[in-house]
Amino acid sequence: MMSKKNKGSGRLQKGGFVYSTNPDFQPGDQDMDLEETLSAEQQLLYLSLDRKQRKGKIVTLIEGFIGQAEDLNSLAKQLKTKCGVGGSAKDSVILLQGDQRKKIAEWLSSQGFKIKMKGG
Repeated sequence: MMSKKNKGSGRLQKGGFVYSTNPDFQPGDQDMDLEETLSAEQQLLYLSLDRKQRKGKIVTLIEGFIGQAEDLNSLAKQLKTKCGVGGSAKDSVILLQGDQRKKIAEWLSSQGFKIKMKGG
């Protein structure tokens, strides 16, 4: 009987492929398609408010970030510290508790990001 730790780990350790019809395929030669983080001047971020599926609580959404997860998390941490609120970052979207659009817009603009407000 396999323990939970080892269950199905053999295939994942070998890159996750099962079979390839490509005669030139070499395991381990897979290029990681990590998206390179654009500079602040090249980023266009959208600010909006949302309260759907949040029990009526308002959150500020920052969408449109192009880059790696580490850079997104770093930006989210800086914004949470600047605004003094909680939040999260996932799938190129940063969520901050409350209506923080004015503070965020000013700070992101000072950092070189281009900002567009979404919604009313």
